[in-house]
Parts: sequence; C-alpha cells; structure tokens
Amino acid sequence: MSIIVRQVSKKFTNFQALDQINLEIKTGKLVALLGPSGSGKSTLLRAIAGLEIPDTGSIIINGRDTTHLDVRQRNIGFVFQHYALFKHLTVRQNIAFGLEIRKHGRKGIKEKVEELLELIQLRGLGDRYPSQLSGGQRQRVALARALAVQPQVLLLDEPFGALDAKVRKELRAWLRRLHDEVHLTSVFVTHDQEEAMEVADEIVVMNRGRIEQVGTPDEIYDNPATPFVMSFVGDVNVLPSHSNLIHLFPDHLNTSIVPSHSLPLQIFVRPHELDLYPMQKPNTLLATIKRITHLGREIQLELELAENLEILANLSREQMEQLQLKLGQQVFVKSRKAKLFPVSNLHLEVS
Repeated sequence: MSIIVRQVSKKFTNFQALDQINLEIKTGKLVALLGPSGSGKSTLLRAIAGLEIPDTGSIIINGRDTTHLDVRQRNIGFVFQHYALFKHLTVRQNIAFGLEIRKHGRKGIKEKVEELLELIQLRGLGDRYPSQLSGGQRQRVALARALAVQPQVLLLDEPFGALDAKVRKELRAWLRRLHDEVHLTSVFVTHDQEEAMEVADEIVVMNRGRIEQVGTPDEIYDNPATPFVMSFVGDVNVLPSHSNLIHLFPDHLNTSIVPSHSLPLQIFVRPHELDLYPMQKPNTLLATIKRITHLGREIQLELELAENLEILANLSREQMEQLQLKLGQQVFVKSRKAKLFPVSNLHLEVS
C-alpha cells in the first residue's frame, strides 16, 4: 500500500513542526524517517497514522484520501517506543486484543495468534505476562499485536529506543528479516543513523520540519545533497576552504558549486576518506597525532593541522600496525574524497 504526503504542514503554537512536506512511499518499502529531535519525524508519522491532523495538505494511503479519517478507519498498525502492552493480559491475549475488538471468530483468532507467535519467535511463551518478558520480547509482542489486524501500513515510532545497544542491534536484524517475509509497507522513526542505514530500503532525512533528502542508504551516505545530511549521517570533518587546505583535496571536490556561490565554502570529508603517510607526498598536509582512540575494528586518530585545526582520521587495525603510528608523531594527510558546501546551508542540530 503506497503512502503519498502532499504539501503537509503542521504548527503547534509558534513551532512549525512540518513545513510543506511532500513524500511518496512505495508499496512494500521499509522507510526510515531520520532526524534530530524537533525535526518533525514523529509528527509526520503521527499525521500518517491519524493521531495528528495536518493544518494543510493531504495524506493518501492506497489511493484513498485519509487526511481527515478517524484513526480506526485507516487500518494502520502502530508500534510505540514503550510497547504499550496490557500488563494484566498474557502474550496471547495481547496479540488477540485487536482481533477480539473486531469480533473475529474464536477459532480464527487462535490460529492467527499461534501463527504470529511463530513469526516473532516466541512460541511457548504465549501464557506469560509482559512483566515476565525481556524488553526485546515485549517489543516483538507489540509488533505481533499490530500485525494481527492485517493493517495496510505498519508505523513504528522509535521502536527500539528503550532497549540496550545489544538487544537493539538484534531486533534491527529481526525487523529487517520480518519485513522481507511479510512485505508490508512500513515506516519507522529513528534518530539513530546506524539503525536507519542497517534496516531501511529508503531514508527520509528531516530537519526543522522539512525534508533534506530522500534516498537509499548508499545514496544518502555517499551523495549527501546538503551539508546537514553529510553532517548528520556519519562522522565528518568540517574545514574552512582557504588556500592552505584546498590543496589537501585537489581532485575530488564538487567544484561545480564554487562559481555559483559568493558565500564562504567549507570542506566536508569523512574520517575514513583520509590517507596518512609517514613521509611527505605531493598535495599532502603536515599533521600531528594528538590522540589515539580504539573503536573496536577501527582506530580513530585526532590530528592537529596548521592554525590549530583538528580533524579525525579512521584507520583499520591493519593500517595502524603497518604504519606503526604513535602519539605525538608527525604524519602527512591527504583525502581521497570530499565535498564543498556553502557555509550558510549548514544547520546541524544535536538531538
């Protein structure tokens, strides 16, 4: 079931939560709404669900204008961050709740519940209460309850936000496998870039009530359309584009942007796109290693350039061993890839 959002705006007192949003989500896609706090992602999700009514614009689900329809008329499954399970009901009863409200037959309900217990890998735990389950198990029950009524669309508002890192990672992989099995059009809200990159078919990056970019994880990461996208999705170094530094990136800048802007420009380069050399090479800059941080598979180096400018470089363990780099050592730096953006377009907000 496709979702089309047309010119949707929503204001709360003096806060513009959504500003002329246009978006199309194709049938069967798993889409992430990604952005910092206050970017409008949850408001957009709630507008699609019918929990918020837009001030202007329309929301079309499967060709039907649902903008002013009651929540119960939209046939949407909604999963909240904090599960919202009924504590006094067992797992089976929680999953069956929506079916019983809709007056389904007892036999059909039983079969559907058992089918969903199998799907969420909780067979044998149907008689337990939510308090007897782990956080990850409770969230899977919440998903099963949402799926039980066979919704047109599944909406998830930061579904893994209340879980610890290990469980979150396991559930992300499980959700991706589940989606590949049921192929239900799904939209989930997150401020976690890694979560969006790992799970979604498409990512909608939002900021200040507007959409900055829509694309696949690869498109968003490798070809960011704005400085906000490049800064928010993945680590990045931001440097002034004055003459001393521009030589660090001679062949890979999107230089077509330069003639069309009179505004100051900044260089954006990701830490893993920096190469380090123990000896000087053409178009390299001298840097001093100020800090070495072990990040598991990678080593992060904090480097100081001229004029007290600092940048981060990420190397693999193998590269680090090969180069034999040490704290305080001087190295020479060059970038494989970078981008230029006008300074005034950078509006990064921290969530």
